[in-house]
Amino acid sequence: MMNKVFGTILGFILVLLLAACANGRENLPEESKDTAGEESISQELTEVSIMLDWFPNAVHSYLYVAQEKGYFEEEGVKVDIQFPANATDPLNLAAAGKVTLALYYQPDVIMARANEGVPVKSLASIVRSPLNHIVFLEDKKIKSPKDLEEKTVGYPGIQLNEALLKTMVEHDYGDFSKVEMIDVGFELNSAIITGNTDAVIGAFINHEVPVLEQKAYDVNSFNPVDYGVPEYNEIVLITSDETWKEEKEAIQSFWNAAEKGFAFMKENPNEALEILLNNQDEANFPLDEEVEKQSLKVLLPKMEVGGTVFGSQDEEKWKEVRDWIYNAGLIESKPEVSEMIGHLE
Repeated sequence: MMNKVFGTILGFILVLLLAACANGRENLPEESKDTAGEESISQELTEVSIMLDWFPNAVHSYLYVAQEKGYFEEEGVKVDIQFPANATDPLNLAAAGKVTLALYYQPDVIMARANEGVPVKSLASIVRSPLNHIVFLEDKKIKSPKDLEEKTVGYPGIQLNEALLKTMVEHDYGDFSKVEMIDVGFELNSAIITGNTDAVIGAFINHEVPVLEQKAYDVNSFNPVDYGVPEYNEIVLITSDETWKEEKEAIQSFWNAAEKGFAFMKENPNEALEILLNNQDEANFPLDEEVEKQSLKVLLPKMEVGGTVFGSQDEEKWKEVRDWIYNAGLIESKPEVSEMIGHLE
């Protein structure tokens, strides 16, 4: 009898324990389910990395909008936005497949492809008109590039800037040999404020110019396009030949989201700017809100020129830019345009 009672009690205890375990299993997974769900979503997203051409600033607002608004996730990609440690990192790391994508400069893409066989191609035009202008203070009384004869022009020691200045001065019937160029590194604003140089080239009208104007300087500039230089793309989206072959679908998804970010930025520039400011690299490159506001005003018309669609690429314009670079002596061969660009939908 005792054994029977003991067996009944033991059986009852086992039933309770099993019920408790079952109940525990149902409750526990509420967290587990959420975590598993998140992991599942995360696993479904394809990772894409992009290296900016510089520290975050107004020209990158559409990317941060796409990230903040969830557009990347909607398109099935998880995007890692990286900053370069060195000026050539975007080109080199994209070419090596260390990042999926990068932002870089069209003339440099052409030169890298022609001179060093760097296997990169442009997929989209981000800023389709030069931002790099000849910049000077108005009190210098410089009316056109020809007036730079017998004057000093600071630049960051980059060969492309020499070619730009030469083309502009000669197009204005000036004698380029009478212009003195001084390597001032990237201290471009300082060079003209101190009077160390009469003008600079290599200064961007969406950054250096608003900074000078904020400091109450009267500034003027010459656009290379007005003086014989073809309208090159200041910034393009690049990838390596291999990455383009292997990850075309993920790149297209990235671009779909980037386009949404750009559309939002156009319609809501102030909110887009606020999102950018929340993502700035304060330690290395703190942003000034007013400067970035002015920058965005300069940039938006240059990201869609003459009714062109954001990102679209024109093969004829690529030929013009390539031929100008060749004639300027910056490359010794002319890469085929089809090698240098890829087409997004």
